[in-house]
Formats: sequence, C-alpha cells, structure tokens
Amino acid sequence: MALNTLKDVYIDQLQDLYSACLQAEGVMDALTAAATDAELKDALKSGKSGIADGKAHLEKIIRAHDADPEGEHCKGMEGLVAEARAHGLEEEFGDYDARDAMIITQYQRMTHYAIAGYGCCAAFANRLDLTEEAATLGEMLDASWSGDRRFSGIAQGSVNRAAAE
Repeated sequence: MALNTLKDVYIDQLQDLYSACLQAEGVMDALTAAATDAELKDALKSGKSGIADGKAHLEKIIRAHDADPEGEHCKGMEGLVAEARAHGLEEEFGDYDARDAMIITQYQRMTHYAIAGYGCCAAFANRLDLTEEAATLGEMLDASWSGDRRFSGIAQGSVNRAAAE
C-alpha cells in the first residue's frame, strides 16, 4: 500500500504497533519466569496484561478502518525482543539481582518503543479528527508511561541496590 496521506501513515503505524504488541507479549512469560524479585514479577505480569489491552484496542481501531491488524510486521520490536531474549534470558548471570536489573532494562526499551508509537498515533488521530481513537490511544500512551515509571521505581527502589551489592 502506498502511503499517500496522513491516514495511510496512521493505519500503517497502528498495524506496526499491533505487531509490536504481539511480539512483546510473546516474550513476557519468559521474562516473568526469569525474574526473581517479587515486585518485578508482579510488574511484568501487569505489563503483559497492559500489552494485551493495547493489542485489543489497536485491533478494534484498525478494523474500524477496514484494515487488517496483521498487515504490518514491526522489525523494530523484532529487534527489541531479540535483545530481551539475548541479554535478559540467554545471557549467563552469576547473580539473580543482576539478571533482574537487565530484565528491567530490556522491558523498558520495549516500553519506550510503545510510548513513541502510541504518542505518534494519538497525534495523527487528533489531526485526522478521530476524537475517540485519539482518546483511546492517549489512554494507552498514559498506561505505557505509568508502567515505565513503575519499572523505574522498582529498579531504583530495590533491584539496582541489590545488584550493586
């Protein structure tokens, strides 16, 4: 599909975000299983739920435009998921706290990708006067920011301290 209008770009980027959610969701169980800090495990479970919520909202928006949610493959998230697996799961760690610190790092990188995507798509929806869609995307953006702050708090509150000892 040629991207000739802002609406074309909008739908393309919604599909990219949907693909990103699918891919991120796929690594969450492994990250959760590898984490040892109880607060981190809980945050990862919440993160997976948030990703599923975002995916459901994106699917609804994309289908409302008579487009296929799986019409795009997100190579950016593909790389981030590969990094999460390589550095958070496959890397050899001599300390569980250090692995937890790495899991937070990898999760937050994926979250920052979502923040950028939701922010751009919300701006596109606003410009296109798609008020309800803009509001939904804004809520998903806020949820992503909230999750990012939660992970930063866990890192600063306990995980990084334990990993430094």
